[in-house]
Amino acid sequence: MKHVYKLKILFLLIFSLVWVNDCKPDKDGNEEIKGFLIAEFLFNKSVAIPSGQVSTFAGSGIAGSTDGTGTSVQFSSPYGVTVDSSGNVYVADSSNNKIRKITSSGVVTTFAGGGATYADGVGTQASFSTPLGIIVDGSEIIYVADSNSARIRKITSSGVVSSLAGSAGSPGSTDGTGSTARFVSPFAVTVDSNGIVYVADGGDNRIRKITSDGLVITFAGSGYGFADGVGTLALFRLPDGITIDGNGILYVGDSQNNRIRKITASGVVTTFAGSGSTGSKDGLGTSASFNEPGGIALDANGNIFVADRKNHKIRKITSSGVVTTFAGSGTVGSSDGIGTAASFSSPFGISIGPDGYIYVADSGNNKIRRISP
Repeated sequence: MKHVYKLKILFLLIFSLVWVNDCKPDKDGNEEIKGFLIAEFLFNKSVAIPSGQVSTFAGSGIAGSTDGTGTSVQFSSPYGVTVDSSGNVYVADSSNNKIRKITSSGVVTTFAGGGATYADGVGTQASFSTPLGIIVDGSEIIYVADSNSARIRKITSSGVVSSLAGSAGSPGSTDGTGSTARFVSPFAVTVDSNGIVYVADGGDNRIRKITSDGLVITFAGSGYGFADGVGTLALFRLPDGITIDGNGILYVGDSQNNRIRKITASGVVTTFAGSGSTGSKDGLGTSASFNEPGGIALDANGNIFVADRKNHKIRKITSSGVVTTFAGSGTVGSSDGIGTAASFSSPFGISIGPDGYIYVADSGNNKIRRISP
C-alpha cells in the first residue's frame, strides 16, 4: 500500500512538472498561470510568471458595451488606457463614448459617459464624443482627450465630469484659458507631477500644454510634416501618444512619421527612435523602424513601451534608445502567449500599473490585454 501511495505522489509530481513546462494557455492565458500556482503549492516554491506573458484581462472580443467580469465584458474599439495607484484600469472606450473602469480583479463597470454628444455631469449623466487618450494623475483625477468634442475633459474620483479646456464651436489652434482655447482633435494626454497637462492634438499636429490655472499654450509643433527643432519650429504628423518622465521630458508617438520624438522641458524636439520609413526593424535609435506608433508609456526603469499599431506589436525602447520587439508576432490575431508567440490587432493605448504590469487597449480585438513585466 505504501508503494502505491508513493507511486501516486510521484505521478502527481511528474504530471505537474509536465503541465508547468508544457502547458498551453487558454484564451485568457489562465492555464499557464494555473501551472505556476500548482508548482508553487506542491513544492512550496515561488515560480515566476515569465516576462512578456500576454493574457486577456477583460473583453470577449465581440463589440458591445456589456459590463461584467473578465471575458464576459464587451468593449467597442477601446483606444486609451490608464492605471491608478490602486491598480484600477480606466479605458477610453471610444466607439461606446464611455469611460470604463476595471478593478484589479477584472470587474468592469461604466464609470462615466452615457451618450455620443457633449455634456458635463456625474457618471453616466455626462457624455463624450469619441474619447481617445486618457491619463490619471497622483490625486486620482482623470483627464480625457475627448476627440470629437475638441475638448480636454476632467473626471474626479467620484465621477464628476467637467471640461478643462477647449470648445467644439470652432476647432483650431487658438491658445487661451479654458473654453476660449481651441483644439482640432486631441488624441492623447499626459500629466506631470505638478498637474500640468500635455496634449497631443493629433488633428492639429501640435503638442499643447495646459497650466494648472487652465491656460492653454502651444508647446511644440506648427503643422503637418517632419522637422526637429525648438517649439513651433518642429513639425509632427498625427501625434497619437504622449508620456512624460520625472525630469519633464516628453516622449511622443509621432504616428505618421513612424518615429518616437523627444521634447525637453524647454521645448527642444528631437527624434529618439525610428528611421521614418515604414517597417518593424529592431535596432538602435533611428536605425529601427515602426509602422504608425501611437500609445506610449514609461516604466520605473526608464524603458519606453510603444503600441506599434500597424505592426500589431508592443515595442520596447531602453533609455539608451535600443528598440526591441517585446510582444506580438506581427500577424493580426488575439492569441495569448509569451512575447512574440502572442498576437494583437491594432493596439492603441498602453499604460503601466504600479506593479509593473503593462495594459494594452487592443482595439481591433475589443479587448484589454495584460503583459507581465
